[in-house]
Amino acid sequence: MAKTKITIPQILETKQNGKKFKMITVYDYPMAGIVDRSAAELILVGDSLGMVIQGKDSTVPVEFEEELYHLKLVRRGAPNTFVVGDMPFLSYQVNRDEAIRNAGTLLKAGADCVKMEGNSKIADTVKAVVDAGIPVMGHIGLTPQTAAMMGGFKVQGKSSEAAEKLMQDAIAIDNAGVFAMVLECMPASLCKLITERVKCATISVGGGGDCNGHNLNAYDLLGIFDKFVPKFVKQYAQMGQQMVDVFDTWCQEIDNGTFPEEKHCFTMNDEDLKRLY
Repeated sequence: MAKTKITIPQILETKQNGKKFKMITVYDYPMAGIVDRSAAELILVGDSLGMVIQGKDSTVPVEFEEELYHLKLVRRGAPNTFVVGDMPFLSYQVNRDEAIRNAGTLLKAGADCVKMEGNSKIADTVKAVVDAGIPVMGHIGLTPQTAAMMGGFKVQGKSSEAAEKLMQDAIAIDNAGVFAMVLECMPASLCKLITERVKCATISVGGGGDCNGHNLNAYDLLGIFDKFVPKFVKQYAQMGQQMVDVFDTWCQEIDNGTFPEEKHCFTMNDEDLKRLY
């Protein structure tokens, strides 16, 4: 029996009932279909596709049209899962009208909400998008689109001053109307405190176990993406190597003549075949 898509009110209820929701990042139809058959309630179509799918060094080069393309694939593959469409770099920073237009385009393509990275400086833009009737998920802490300004992919909020700034950012984004926010690469104790103070649901990406939900990338969970493995990732399989083994086995069977077998071949009537001679 197909699962029922979770709603935003149900996501918010996790702050009271203590149930953790789960979000998996994928980028295409077959992977989305697998998540749709799983217990995970949300899918993030992340601009991390720039690194995981396109092989680039950051998320910054991802174009809005590329995000839109992958979102459509995921929506098609996961009709029963809540889909989050990432807002790529410069798709919402230029001005509020452009942010609303681009966010609306993602919703028209099948997103159930959009995700916007940024601190208190984007709160007014977030509010404008929310006021336009578009659900927004925030994202603070390590924000990959601006990682260069942070000195790279590093843990955020380790000092008291940095932690206080992140708390202010969380409250500002919360007050702007987000229903949830990602807390990425931040001390678990700080994420626990933020979770207690904001109205919205919180999602841990390397933020400890006290957030209301968790997010990891499918390619990390499966051990397929091995360019780097963050500390907060737990690999539940090594499917990358398993896939290599499958490809090698197929190549070997071709070399030794055991593939294809008769059951993999099509046949034709002997009389029709004789007419060709």
